[in-house]
Amino acid sequence: MLKSMIAAVSVAALLAGPALAEERVSIGTGGTGGVFYAVGAGMADILTKKLDGVTANAEVTGASVENVRRVSGGEMTIGFSSASTLFEGKNGEGHFQAEQNVAAIAMLYPAVLQLAATKASGATTVEELGDLNISIGPPGSNSAVFAQRLLSAHGAFNMDKANFLSYGEATNSIKNGNLDGSIILAGAPAAAFIELTTSEDVTMIPVEADKVKGLLEEYPFYQMVEIPGGLYRGADAAVPAVGDPAILFTSADADEDMIYQVTKTLFDNLDELAKVHPAAKKIKLDLAKNTPIALHPGAQRYFDEQ
Repeated sequence: MLKSMIAAVSVAALLAGPALAEERVSIGTGGTGGVFYAVGAGMADILTKKLDGVTANAEVTGASVENVRRVSGGEMTIGFSSASTLFEGKNGEGHFQAEQNVAAIAMLYPAVLQLAATKASGATTVEELGDLNISIGPPGSNSAVFAQRLLSAHGAFNMDKANFLSYGEATNSIKNGNLDGSIILAGAPAAAFIELTTSEDVTMIPVEADKVKGLLEEYPFYQMVEIPGGLYRGADAAVPAVGDPAILFTSADADEDMIYQVTKTLFDNLDELAKVHPAAKKIKLDLAKNTPIALHPGAQRYFDEQ
């Protein structure tokens, strides 16, 4: 009887083994020079340290559009996206030919479309960027989508001169003399522009509010914002810009308890998360529910408790 009991316990332990395996949470971010990656890596570290049974990692991706597609397809657990791209994905608009299987977790922080041109190019306005060789962000990224819309609104989008590079690649190309400017969508300050402005003489290009009224009416998720002065070398005064809030999201059918625990762990540790990047300091519990699509039930449960 004793041998039978031992054998039964052993079999039960073997059967229970897979259930005790660590849950892997993959986080779709963006390029290594952007804020999506910096904040996503900080989130992955917090989830791994604070959430029992979970190992999280931040994945380098092409950012918003790719993240929406891959999370919807079950290739990643959660992801970062701009508000506008997530809305378009949920509704099968824009770059998406079909409705994507996504739900929001939280609004994070304002992402800012930041424009820089070399002093040598002489450019000081958005219109003048149309004559330059510039990078507008990785192919398929929301940076590229947003930049094309902004440039087109000024009659300055030139496909022959547009380059689709990661933020880090664009900075290196400017340093090597192969590009005249770069446009990135990220929280400010962005690592790629810190490096760029530290090593090169560049001008931060302002956006004039009266010239983007039509853009803001057509795409109501965009908004006028400011890049504070002093964030980048040579830009002591605030620079008017346009922005699109960053959203953390998951698949609509993701496990409710898992998303509840992820949401709770991140928002219960905002003080620690704020240390990874200045943009993370702007993540606030009272603003988190301001998402462009419905919250996932797990996230909704956490915010209801608060």
